[in-house]
Amino acid sequence: MTRRVPDLLVIGGGTAGILAARTAAGLGARVVLVERDRTGGDCLWTGCVPSKALLAAAGTAHRMSTSGRFGIAPVEPVVDFAAVLAHVRAAIDRIAPADSPAALADSGVEVLRGEATFVGPREARVGERALPFRRSVVATGSSPALPPVPGLAGIDPLTSDTVWDLTELPRRLVVVGGGPVGCELGQAFARLGTEVTIVEAAERLLPNEEPFVGEALAAALAAEGVRVLTSTTLTAAAPAAGGVRLDTAGPDPLRADRVLVATGRRPGTAGLDLPSAGVRTGERGHVVVDDRLRTSNPRVLAAGDVTGRLPFTHVAGVHGSVAATNALLGPLRRVDHERIPWVTFTDPEVARVGLTEAQARARHGDRVRVRRVDHADVDRAVTEDATRGSTHVVLDGRGRVLGATVVAPRAGEVIAELTGVLARGGRLRDLAGVTHPYPTWSDGVWSAAVAEATSALRTPVARRLGRLLLWWRRHG
Repeated sequence: MTRRVPDLLVIGGGTAGILAARTAAGLGARVVLVERDRTGGDCLWTGCVPSKALLAAAGTAHRMSTSGRFGIAPVEPVVDFAAVLAHVRAAIDRIAPADSPAALADSGVEVLRGEATFVGPREARVGERALPFRRSVVATGSSPALPPVPGLAGIDPLTSDTVWDLTELPRRLVVVGGGPVGCELGQAFARLGTEVTIVEAAERLLPNEEPFVGEALAAALAAEGVRVLTSTTLTAAAPAAGGVRLDTAGPDPLRADRVLVATGRRPGTAGLDLPSAGVRTGERGHVVVDDRLRTSNPRVLAAGDVTGRLPFTHVAGVHGSVAATNALLGPLRRVDHERIPWVTFTDPEVARVGLTEAQARARHGDRVRVRRVDHADVDRAVTEDATRGSTHVVLDGRGRVLGATVVAPRAGEVIAELTGVLARGGRLRDLAGVTHPYPTWSDGVWSAAVAEATSALRTPVARRLGRLLLWWRRHG
């Protein structure tokens, strides 16, 4: 019996691939999804789900040991690392069925396990099976990459993929990389009782964020006993008695039981033979796409981390849906990456959307303004003794939101309101007329909006108009 040619061949069963497959099946298409390992991708197995479960456990331990500031006797937590990992695995197990092959089959998706390789611009192969297709979405994700440090590969470094294989809590851990993954996991292990050092080559943590973010986060981590070394580059690594030795440009080497590398990822294009499909890749190996996620082959689109764009699960989900829609119905939808928010789930959280102040000034010049509210002036922050942070909103000359950064507990929720304003090209002061519940973390946003609205009423024109209206009310 001859198999029918699928309308959409999806390569990769992570978030982007699953959303692409389900979107296409929902449109009535015949869909085949190929996954070489297990569906669910990095987010489910080694990324978002396990890391946030670990952060929850670590946060509980931290609250126990620091409760004295609220008048509650602190307790030094006894950490059962095996039980912590059992909690992590339980979270994965509870979510995994939603991304399983069975669930995909129920959605109308045929799932094949194996390695997909392109053999032409309209055909791929999985094992001995030829897979001609009408359209295809490449969603093969990315994997951790080790920096080229002599000896690093030989000390069995942990990555965000393999850290979950630990069976004992390391006594000393060096985290190489002060980006989101390094800061999140570094803080988590420190709160569980590990002696943590974070090494970052840039001059501050989270170097892609506003400068004050790295400073605030470094202070928060230092207060919890984390050693933060910025402007520091590893030069060599080697086994040593009782662990490993890491050399830097400084005089004193670093010593640890284990090393966790969190310096970047490489796109998962190996083995696809993209040249046979006429699909172009960039210098870093990512699939080159336009804002509609089309590749150099009009029949092939790409979605998620493999595109080299924002490496976040929610971005992969948007990509998958957009790629499937555009593949089947035509290039109808664009992805505006500048209006997508993201969150670093440290404590405090760091949430960002749009342009930084420096990016905005490079694009819009001196017309850019900033509204900033320090959280010492936010009542919710005062009640929770969590005033280290701020709401920082970047505006153009007309008061429209160009970008925003929030550093606070629950910043990931707070940023949603500013994302909505940015997405519609709105002004910050429009939020001043929206009633906000009190006391909440969104008071920082509302206070910034009120300050913006108040300043608009203090212009010479507004004051003359106000005096005129008052005169009319008195004498009219």
